Amino acid sequence: MTASYRYDVEILHLLVSPGHAYFGRARDGAAEVPTTDAEQVEVVNGKGIVGDRFFGKAAHMDAAVTLIAVEALEAIAAELGVAPFDPLIPRRNVVLRGAHLAPLVGEEFALVSRDGLVRLRGGRPAHPCAWMDQVLAPGAHAAMRGRGGIRCQPLSDGTLFRGPAVLISPVPLEPEKAGQAAVLRASRLP
Repeated sequence: MTASYRYDVEILHLLVSPGHAYFGRARDGAAEVPTTDAEQVEVVNGKGIVGDRFFGKAAHMDAAVTLIAVEALEAIAAELGVAPFDPLIPRRNVVLRGAHLAPLVGEEFALVSRDGLVRLRGGRPAHPCAWMDQVLAPGAHAAMRGRGGIRCQPLSDGTLFRGPAVLISPVPLEPEKAGQAAVLRASRLP
């Protein structure tokens, strides 16, 4: 990765859960699965986050780690006129502040936290599911489109820690757009 741009971000939350909570019909309620908001997580090259539901699953190798900007959730809550959401409810693994994620689709980038570095490849957008209307607020599913975060493939082993971090990007980002909906071009995908 030939990185040119560095952005100060904050890792607010690191979600690890061995099971899926949102499947079936929303009216039946979410599954009760253990979920941890960890202080640190171990990322394994090509497999994901140790202990997470996507770890080592063949169908998720290119999307084993999910990232979202908390600004997107704050903007959605404001637009819907509701109290701020618990940022763990959408179940993205890494909740960041100050990260403009949409331009990272199709790009190799890195997150540096404390003394560790984790390299990732932005795969595809993390589209919201219809469950968001049930677990966040009516209208959240539509409002979250284009700002549900990104699914990434881990390209190195490493540890991510909650707290200050640096996002190293090969493309320029606009952190002030972290909460805005993005229209992603399919031509950027490999």
